[in-house]
Amino acid sequence: MTPVSGDSRSDTQSAAPQNPRTPLIGVHEWLRPGEYDRVENVLADLEALGVRELRTGFSWADWYTEEGRAWYDWLLPRLAAQVNIIPCFTYTPPSLGLMEKTSAPPRKPKDFADFLDVIISRLGQHFTWVELWNEPNNINDWDWRLDPRWNIFCEMIGAAAYWARQRGKKTLLGGMGPTDPNWLNLLGSNGVLEQIDAVGLHGFPGTWDFDWKDWGDHIGKVRDVLERHHVDAQIWITEAGYSTWRHDEFRQLCMFEELLRAPVDRIYWYSAYDLHPAMCHQDGFHEDERHYHFGLKDAHGRGKLLYRAWAEDGLDGVRSLARLGRSAGANLSRDASQRKLVSTTRASQRPVLITGGAGFVGTNLAARLLSEKREVLILDNLARPGVERNLRRLQEQYGNRLKIEVADIRDPHLVRDAVRGAAQVFHLAAQVAVTTSLQAPVADFEINARGTLNVLEALREMDEPPPLVFTSSNKVYGDLHDVPLRETRLRHEPADTAARGTGIDETRRLEFHSPYGCSKGAADQYVLDYARCFGLPAVVFRMSCIYGPHQCGNEDQGWVAHFLIRALEGQPITLYGDGRQVRDILYVDDLIDALLAAQGNIAALSGKVFNIGGGPGNAVSLLEVIDHITALALGPPVIRFGDWRNGDQRYYVSDISRFRAATGWSPKVKARDGISALAVWLRASRGELEPRAATPAAAW
Repeated sequence: MTPVSGDSRSDTQSAAPQNPRTPLIGVHEWLRPGEYDRVENVLADLEALGVRELRTGFSWADWYTEEGRAWYDWLLPRLAAQVNIIPCFTYTPPSLGLMEKTSAPPRKPKDFADFLDVIISRLGQHFTWVELWNEPNNINDWDWRLDPRWNIFCEMIGAAAYWARQRGKKTLLGGMGPTDPNWLNLLGSNGVLEQIDAVGLHGFPGTWDFDWKDWGDHIGKVRDVLERHHVDAQIWITEAGYSTWRHDEFRQLCMFEELLRAPVDRIYWYSAYDLHPAMCHQDGFHEDERHYHFGLKDAHGRGKLLYRAWAEDGLDGVRSLARLGRSAGANLSRDASQRKLVSTTRASQRPVLITGGAGFVGTNLAARLLSEKREVLILDNLARPGVERNLRRLQEQYGNRLKIEVADIRDPHLVRDAVRGAAQVFHLAAQVAVTTSLQAPVADFEINARGTLNVLEALREMDEPPPLVFTSSNKVYGDLHDVPLRETRLRHEPADTAARGTGIDETRRLEFHSPYGCSKGAADQYVLDYARCFGLPAVVFRMSCIYGPHQCGNEDQGWVAHFLIRALEGQPITLYGDGRQVRDILYVDDLIDALLAAQGNIAALSGKVFNIGGGPGNAVSLLEVIDHITALALGPPVIRFGDWRNGDQRYYVSDISRFRAATGWSPKVKARDGISALAVWLRASRGELEPRAATPAAAW
């Protein structure tokens, strides 16, 4: 993109926000010397969001170093080539301060104006506005104990603002945090506001500002001061954000959506990325975890819910998702004093709780229950892209019988409140991919193991806990390396004929071969042990490969749907290994039957574990599924091969005889029919044809 000076763009945009009801929107991100790659990542993210406004820090102290000067000489032209920038000039060089620290007032207030003059001469073509200090009523940024009457600050900012205006720049007064009209009035009484074109304020409702009323209240107080001093300055929110340290990404989205309604000219959302866990904050190294989780993305680049909704569907998508949560919200409380150990509502009137209920299996389970006139409460953090569409479909079809709490299974307080009011619990929430567990094993453990323990503890606290069905995984059995196999043209299968006819049963020893296997295995054993030690009514399903409608299949999870989606899109399919791996696949309707059968027979089944899958009659290899996809007239997909994945099983087929004997359940949908039905659903969901029943096909 051709570099364009801030003067030629920023004046036009700031004069009239694009939507008269929506302020001009920017992002705030501190970019430290040497973070060249992060600059490029931030710019790419801003482009994905359609954001052209960036506020960033410019350290006076860093400028006094050779590295700092080289950094800003590169940074400002690079940013200005793509976005409109507001440099926030702050931090005293320690050698110039009353004390040797960056928050100290300078000994000579005029030094700040002289510094600003140098920057405008050297780099001023890249910006129109200058922000004068950051959060001056925060002792980390301006140690007012060294300037108790604010005389130094007023002299410093007044002189710098006057000179910046003389040099053709517009002036922004550093944002207050928290809003302090008395402090602002003091600046007005000292003549500083006469040199100011916009006043900034900061706010972090729900994270720092717990006595928060609303943005209008704070803005009104600032406006009153400006009117008192006859100052016609704009009001900007130069830093607002919400920390997701409790994994409450939906709350971050809602706070942003509320900010969009603030009656100001501009807003800057803090921040683009979480603070990296290896870095130190002003308040100390991990002294307060809230500081580390303000980003639209986490420190490793994973987009949070707000970022995804904004990037995929714009501000309308953000507003729509916020409305969904408000209109169908369950209004759960984190306040322990509001909970009861025994629900006063009859079980028949209480909802069925489905954790992870926005996902593929949860959506199908919720639809079945809702169609049977049951009340359903879904608790889901919407971490998987696209699952919010499942919630919208359910709400449109079933209305107020569905309640939604967008929350994380790692929040024990909300989990307790959800469990307390439930008639039954289906615990499906999980991190579901082996590959992801290898990349982020701690998060995998927290979600799968600790999240399950949160559910169990909530149940244990109750006098009459609702029955629980927990979905575990066949990965708890490891890679099954000791099962003798033979190879055919399309399959790996047991050399023993009897083993081929039965599959793997529940007496198989546990052997965890990945962080995912460990976390699900730990959860699996906790559920069984809580049933044994505390008498909780609970059943464990060790599931094989489930497939069917509403599955957002990808390379890491949901491989049957993933293969079909790639074929429909004309994209190549990568097989890791030789493609002869065998799994027993189970159509989701059959799984829902099994889940309901487990709840219906909880008294007899409690404390037991069952292998659940399609069984030997629905055992297929990856290559056989590809052949069937070709036969469905989707065209022969291009196949690529990759290395075997860690812990991958060449063969896994469930022995489902134990659950069949206990309940009479068995799969009804044959593999060919189910794959054909899923292909029809996927094509219909893309608008390619009308949904119809699958055409019966011969057995595999």
